[in-house]
Amino acid sequence: MGKDNRQRYKKGQEVQVVYTHGKKKNAIANAVVQKGKGTITVNRVPIILGAEHFSGLKIKVRVQGGGPIAQLYAARMAISKGILSWKQKYVDEDEKTQVRKTLVSFDKGMIVADPRRMEPKKYGGPGARARYQKSYR
Repeated sequence: MGKDNRQRYKKGQEVQVVYTHGKKKNAIANAVVQKGKGTITVNRVPIILGAEHFSGLKIKVRVQGGGPIAQLYAARMAISKGILSWKQKYVDEDEKTQVRKTLVSFDKGMIVADPRRMEPKKYGGPGARARYQKSYR
């Protein structure tokens, strides 16, 4: 076992942290954004993507429910909303608006949740709207 390198906080010292979440279908992702070295972990697995853009942040994401693609979209939303909240709370509003414009120009789904859900199946057919084929002879 190596040395514990976690950052320590003294009593009365303000901890700079932001909690956000993202949703897609049945997948829910919760993100914790703190000061750090630019690491992103999703379900305890480190991801090495775009570290130069948020080098001063440590982002932890926990994703539950849904399928793998829905989990990916939920985690993506949680991370982007976390970065926006961090910029608004601890940096300044101008930088936040600049990051927001960049994210929206890439994909609006990174900030705004998709309200579509699966419609429940009804009797008389194989799915929600489709009906069984009718035979006359």
